[in-house]
Amino acid sequence: MRQRVLITAGGAGIGRAMANAFADRGADVWVTDVDADVLADCPLNWQVSAVSAADEVGMAAVFSELADRWGGVDVICANAGIAGPTARVEEIALDDWRACVSINLEGAFLASKYAAPMMKDAGTGSIVFTSSTAGVYGYPNRAPYAAAKWAIIGLMKTMAMELGPFGIRANAICPGAVEGPRMEGVLEREALAKATTRDAIYEGYAAGVSMKSFVRAKDVAEMAVFLGSDKARMVSGQVISVDGHTENPDPKV
Repeated sequence: MRQRVLITAGGAGIGRAMANAFADRGADVWVTDVDADVLADCPLNWQVSAVSAADEVGMAAVFSELADRWGGVDVICANAGIAGPTARVEEIALDDWRACVSINLEGAFLASKYAAPMMKDAGTGSIVFTSSTAGVYGYPNRAPYAAAKWAIIGLMKTMAMELGPFGIRANAICPGAVEGPRMEGVLEREALAKATTRDAIYEGYAAGVSMKSFVRAKDVAEMAVFLGSDKARMVSGQVISVDGHTENPDPKV
């Protein structure tokens, strides 16, 4: 039987890499994304839904349609997230805080909420949350993002305990600095906040990684495929960093 996989924010970045990796292994792929343009670029044999991961009505409709088409789901990659503001706590507007926490945390909650009943009925399943190394360390100038990513780990561990008796696993991947447009935006904003250059911030990140390199989206995707597979049948409740071993998450610039 072909594996059935749903990935939130799967139209670009890490989510797209996850979708490609599962599809390359023969899985049926369903991608949600708030950006209809990136969905239009997805392969024709993928199912796609233009919806925000934090929109409960929209996500409920996606899972209802998924149940009708597929009859269930084997793997959920709760991947949706935004970087949020780059500023000191006292400078962050409440609306910006709420927007960041909503997409990152409520999106993960809704994906697991609607996946759980289907997986319980099947007696099996894997939920893979995308957290961050910001969910393991304190992260100056990124308070709402770090708070949401820490909370995802708490949600994941709770889901692992609640759902484990039904044969369902839950784990969190914590990527480090991932190459791509989103990280470039972070570098530029941190450079502005710290009155330095983009290159200095980049070098600070790389200096704090044992392997002296940024992560590729594909590296994160391969971990998601593993966690969704039978090879990880006894891996649950785990926080797994894919970061080249981050020693110092705050660039010293």
